[in-house]
Amino acid sequence: MDLGYNNISDEGAGNSSLLSLRLSGNKIGRNGGLDFAGMLRVNMTLQELELGECDLEMHGMIGLSTALKNNTTLRSVDVSRALLFSLLEEWAVHFSKMLPVNSSLVELHLGKMGLTDTGMERLSEGLKLNHRLRYLDLRNRVSRDGALHLSKVLKGNSPLEVIDLSSNRIEDPGAEYLSEAICCEGSVLRLSVCRNNISTSGLLSLAGALTNSPTLTHIYIWGNHLEEPVCQAFKELLNTGRLTPEQTDVRPYEVDGHVFLAELFHHLRKHLFFTDVNEQNA
Repeated sequence: MDLGYNNISDEGAGNSSLLSLRLSGNKIGRNGGLDFAGMLRVNMTLQELELGECDLEMHGMIGLSTALKNNTTLRSVDVSRALLFSLLEEWAVHFSKMLPVNSSLVELHLGKMGLTDTGMERLSEGLKLNHRLRYLDLRNRVSRDGALHLSKVLKGNSPLEVIDLSSNRIEDPGAEYLSEAICCEGSVLRLSVCRNNISTSGLLSLAGALTNSPTLTHIYIWGNHLEEPVCQAFKELLNTGRLTPEQTDVRPYEVDGHVFLAELFHHLRKHLFFTDVNEQNA
């Protein structure tokens, strides 16, 4: 059931026996978040819950993370753009404690949460002990240090296959940390680093990761500094077939002997694993 953007408030939020419930864009607020946390303690049917842009507050986030410690059916959760007015990032600590004990989540969307490097460090502690999560959405305020913490997670035999780091600020050092981790372990299949202020050295390191990684298939780089060496490298990846146009968001073209990259409107597909699993079951 998709009831997104329907002006539903906390009074309309309640229990459900559905497999999938999407409520993004409704202002359920603190009370609605707590109601859903209570529901998840007893509901054993729901597999997908989308509460992005629902004005969730800290108490609701903590309640949801506590409920997810015991819930064994949810496979995909989206709590993006909660209203969290705290510099301590307590929600990241609670989600970090949830990740090692949750046994069902394969997809977690934490975009637009104001996550910083400090929160990423806390979250990484739980990610290192999680053996289930495959899709992680981290569209936030992470910089090079946060990318370093994430790279350490990837080096620890992480199951993560899809990582969305769009609209952060990891810059060249962050891209290089991730490239090294991807080459070492070879677990990541799809990576988005769009709009991260990455320039030539960082993007070339990612191009090298594509060449050397046995698993990485999709990469999205638009919104960074696409200078000619980068354009040449991605042209070569596309010409050799290491990348196909469907696996990236850029396309090379030439003007007066110089190579440039144009944007293709290919992006990470949301609900990737939840949708795929249910299509296969069907």
